[in-house]
Amino acid sequence: MSTTRLVVIGGDAAGMSAAAKVRREDPQREIVVLERSPHTSYSACGMPYLIAGMVESAGLLIARTPEKFREKYNIDARIQHEVTELDLNGQRVRVSHLESGKEVWEPYDQLLIATGAEAFLPQLSGSESDGIFGLSTLASGLRVQQFMDKEQPRRAVVVGGGYIGLEMAEALIRRGLQVSLVERGEQVMGTLDPDMGAMVSDALREIGVTLYLQESLVGYESAHGRVTGVVTDQRTLPAELVIVGLGTRPNTALAATAGITLGEKGSIRVNPRMQTSAPGVWAAGDCAESFHLVSRRSFHVALGTVANKQGTVAGINLAGGYATFPGVVGTAVSKICKYEVARTGLMEREIRDLGLLYNTATIESKTRAGYYPGAGSITVKLLAEQGSDRLLGGQIVGLEGAAKRIDVLATAITAGMTVQQVTDLDLSYAPPFSPVWDPVQTAARQLLAVNR
Repeated sequence: MSTTRLVVIGGDAAGMSAAAKVRREDPQREIVVLERSPHTSYSACGMPYLIAGMVESAGLLIARTPEKFREKYNIDARIQHEVTELDLNGQRVRVSHLESGKEVWEPYDQLLIATGAEAFLPQLSGSESDGIFGLSTLASGLRVQQFMDKEQPRRAVVVGGGYIGLEMAEALIRRGLQVSLVERGEQVMGTLDPDMGAMVSDALREIGVTLYLQESLVGYESAHGRVTGVVTDQRTLPAELVIVGLGTRPNTALAATAGITLGEKGSIRVNPRMQTSAPGVWAAGDCAESFHLVSRRSFHVALGTVANKQGTVAGINLAGGYATFPGVVGTAVSKICKYEVARTGLMEREIRDLGLLYNTATIESKTRAGYYPGAGSITVKLLAEQGSDRLLGGQIVGLEGAAKRIDVLATAITAGMTVQQVTDLDLSYAPPFSPVWDPVQTAARQLLAVNR
């Protein structure tokens, strides 16, 4: 086995998946992981539930500590070590130890960039005030939790109606705050078509969130260094706590400065083996580009599922094997109190951008047999290409038991199945789980009738 030195920048999903895979394949490899935050291998997706009080402690969100990686896997995981420069010609990285301020150069034979994504926090008037937070790391989530415990804010404003914004709105409602949400679009959840997004907007209003749609963030008001209000292009909303959920951006400044080629939305361009344009340098996770299996185009998506898969592919290749990352179909789920939201494939806008002709069908059904206790509402929307009948996308909004049905559609889209083939699937049935015709198949039958 090789004694090649692998340096990994980033100690979360992609970086640690790759490092662990290399270790399993090559017990002799020297592996150094450099992570600027105080944590490794944690669930960022769990932060809203920690803040809501649904998860008892931050430790439950940490899969493996640096000590565990060192003792069990012989991986030298160094927290609070920030890489500040890449020297590709010299095959080394400059590292700053954040506690001591000491800087050193670390050599590498192979380099994996897994720097993730960072919350987009626009620099506006008042944005330096205390009480304004973005969420992208476990450390950032803990700062929100600590602020709330200490300051006991009563009024909160969430800026942005994407996944993190909606989940944080629910978390703050659960904590007893008065919550307003500002979204510049006509509906929340811009990854859904507007008609489905409208259902999510209604769900938020039902749990007590006040929505301000088609309004844009302009700045903040503050007093004595603390935020007191959120200024939009139409009003000022009082707030002692602000969560900025305007999405994330690939954290690729290091790569860009070093001359590594970037792709969609500033993510690092990689080939299917996760290799970058620089020899001996790989990238994976939220900082790296992906490939969409439906549009057949490069795109960027920041999801833990994708990051773990890309990291595993990179690890196999770094260890001397051969693996490729085939791409994804953009599947995602979320939960807003009792409502579940899911999507996969393409939205109407994306299909039109590809120049494809398509049909849609939307149905309302039940998550279980109508007579069975606990049957809840579910709305399913499907999109298919005219002529070929190829399934292009699906969206679901409903009560308990609704969202995971998206996995049937994700599988069908990945396999290139037609609407007829979805209708013909031998899906399971029993009254506690589904009507005789599962809602996704009811929607497929409706769409089949439209296409004909």
